[in-house]
Amino acid sequence: MADDLDQDAMAAAWEAEALGDGGGGGGDDAFAAEWEAMVGGETGKTISASAIGAERVLNQDEIDSLLGFDLGDDDSDEKNGIRGIINSALVSYERLPMLEIVFDRLVRLMTTSLRNFTSDNVEVSLDHISSIRFGDYLNSIPLPAILAVFRAEQLDNYGLMTVDSNLIYSIVDVLLGGRRGTTAMRIEGRPYTTIERMLVTRMIEVILQDMQAAFEPLKQVDFSLDRIETNPRFAAIARPANAAIMIKMRIDMEDRGGRVELLLPYATLEPIRKMLIQQFMGEKFGRDNIWEGHLATELWSTDMQVEAVLDELPVPLGRLLNLRVGETVFLNQPPDGSVELRCGQVVLTKGRMGKMGRAIALCLDGPLSNSARRELIKQ
Repeated sequence: MADDLDQDAMAAAWEAEALGDGGGGGGDDAFAAEWEAMVGGETGKTISASAIGAERVLNQDEIDSLLGFDLGDDDSDEKNGIRGIINSALVSYERLPMLEIVFDRLVRLMTTSLRNFTSDNVEVSLDHISSIRFGDYLNSIPLPAILAVFRAEQLDNYGLMTVDSNLIYSIVDVLLGGRRGTTAMRIEGRPYTTIERMLVTRMIEVILQDMQAAFEPLKQVDFSLDRIETNPRFAAIARPANAAIMIKMRIDMEDRGGRVELLLPYATLEPIRKMLIQQFMGEKFGRDNIWEGHLATELWSTDMQVEAVLDELPVPLGRLLNLRVGETVFLNQPPDGSVELRCGQVVLTKGRMGKMGRAIALCLDGPLSNSARRELIKQ
């Protein structure tokens, strides 16, 4: 009887397995549909995440954002991704707020001076200020261009000014009486002539004079033109990895114009860095005139105990204990010898003992020593 039950159970199991194989057609249909969907995806159809798994392919915009590169905006100051990490060592010009005020003043001065220089309606605008590495800037200069190396005398360093070809031909056209409403003729593939170089040099000297006036409220800085170059290799004034500040300005003369770029290495601005970190002109961090006046008044009215030491000599303890009233102690100091004036253990100065009226006085031989002042401040 048990054998019959086992045989029936095995038969039922085989029947169920056979039915499962027969119903596998639906599974085959599902796999066929999945493969068809994958093949269809190659022709432009959308593949669901359940069909190909949870993997997600990044497009080109997302890859550029991850790496921090944006080909559509070369002048963008915002760096993110891997590029932001690489350029994180650059110091942002926003930490030097007074620098933007200086170049706003330069724009106003250049508008007036270039109008007088060209006898034309000139508009100067400040595009932007950014931080850049010196080597990257030299590689990004569009050629042909004229590069002016100028020296900041009081800062004992150099700066770089770049004039693009559009502005060069526009200045030559304006100064030599070209007609308005016509674009300047550009002849590519030839070096600049002597006349073009001289006219642009005069404009650069005008800009340098305006820079001197713009920096004058902070510090007297004389900017002088050192040399004119057309090859960026010969205009190297700093190491390629050094950080610098780039200022882009636009000069428009009605339907003509171009760009002027100023590059100032951080080594050039280092002597006046404390002035450039000010939020406004004349700012002094941590200064309070009312508190300073109160502190000075209290210091002048403070009592300080000082001692006039005639002389010091070693005495055995036994003799000191045996001293009697009226006994004379002989010092090594002569009558006209100098006496030390002390405050505690600090020697302030020296003087000579005397008498004024009924009081014993001390005539000082000199002012307080610097070491004494430092010790008093510490105390």
